[in-house]
Order: sequence, then structure tokens, then C-alpha cells
Amino acid sequence: MICKKEWQQFFSNLTGYIIIAVFLIVNGLVLFVFDDNIFSFGYATLEKFFMLAPWVLLLLIPAVTMRSLPDEYKLGTIEVLKTLPLTPWQIITGKYFGNLLVIFLSLLPTFIYIFSIQNLADGNGLDLAATIGSYIGLFFLAAVFTAIGICAGSFTNNAVVAFIISLFACALLYYGFNAISKLSQLSGGIDYYLEMAGIDFHYKNISKGVIDTRDVVYFLSIIFLLLLITVRNLKHKI
Repeated sequence: MICKKEWQQFFSNLTGYIIIAVFLIVNGLVLFVFDDNIFSFGYATLEKFFMLAPWVLLLLIPAVTMRSLPDEYKLGTIEVLKTLPLTPWQIITGKYFGNLLVIFLSLLPTFIYIFSIQNLADGNGLDLAATIGSYIGLFFLAAVFTAIGICAGSFTNNAVVAFIISLFACALLYYGFNAISKLSQLSGGIDYYLEMAGIDFHYKNISKGVIDTRDVVYFLSIIFLLLLITVRNLKHKI
């Protein structure tokens, strides 16, 4: 019920469609139109898409999730949720999966890139194992970013503040640890563990086409922890 409500609310106005359209247009322009596009590589690859997509999602997902909980607090509809026969976990997971479905919907049209490049390529075309692995990594990354967005919204009733917190947290978790690990003062062992703490490390591992259970456990653990924090925040509100 909550999942369906989130889905319908997102597409009840043009904002939802505009956000998804912007994501697809930006990726399409960078891949096929702007300088240094995929045609300049000389071989079939979606590497540039999988390098760009996380940064676009880093902006897209906070924009999708920013109103999910803050609007409930601001409009007082959180009181209505309190009267429903639902536990805080059911409310949060409903909101989480509702937002996640929106993100997955925006990723689905990008599959056309695979068919386009396969048809344009000479020879064997794309490395399908690596491409599938990269998409799995992208879905996990989107799932973590969505959990961050929902969690950020549980701290405030201001959608803009939720967007900023979510944007900063996504950037930190995705690339922040990797950037810190490159400091010369941290070289010699600790740099590797700092890099492992970031999403980028595990996203790149899965993108190689090999699904390691350690990477899957990492993503699922981060999602669970973020949703647990969100549930605790919601309990204080209701």
C-alpha cells in the first residue's frame, strides 16, 4: 500500500517525468553526441556509461527521495500513517521500494544502449558478461543511494535540506573514502581498507562481471543499516 502510494505520488505531476527524462537525455548526449563519445573508442563498449551513470544517479536519486518523508512530517500526514495497521518497518520498506521502483524504471530504457551498440558493432560486439555485471553493480548502487535518500529525509521536514544531506552522503559514501585513501599519509595498508569502505570499490568489482558475495553482503549491509536508522527516527516521530 505504501509502495503504491509512493509510486503514484511521484508520477502525479510532471516532476517525476522530467527527472527521468533528464537522466536519459544527459546519458544519451554524453554517450552518442558530445565529443569523446562511444563512437570514438573504435570498439564496442559501454564503459563510459557505467562511469557516468553513478554521478548522474548521485543527483537524480536525492531529487526523487527528497519529499518522501519530509512531506509526511510537514503536512502532518505522518499522523495518518500512525493510525494504519502498519509497523514502522512496513512504512519505511514500502517507501523505500516505492522510490526504488522509480529509479529502476529510469534505468530500464538504458538497455536500448546494449542493442544499439551490438547492432552497430563489427565482430563480437559487447562483452556481455561485463555489461551484465556492470548493470547489477548499478542496481546495487541505486539501491544504496535510495536508502541514503530515505534515511536523510527521516531527519528533517524540509525537502531541500533532505536533498542536500542525501547528496553529500551519497558523494561521501561513493567516492569520499576512495579519495581519502589516496592521501600519501595513509599509504601502507590502511589506504586499502579505507577504499574498501566506499561504494566505488565494490561497484568496480561487480562491474568486472564477477559477482563476489563480499560485495553483495557489503551493499545489503549498508542498505539494512540505513533503513534501521530510518525506522528508529520514524519511531521518534510517531
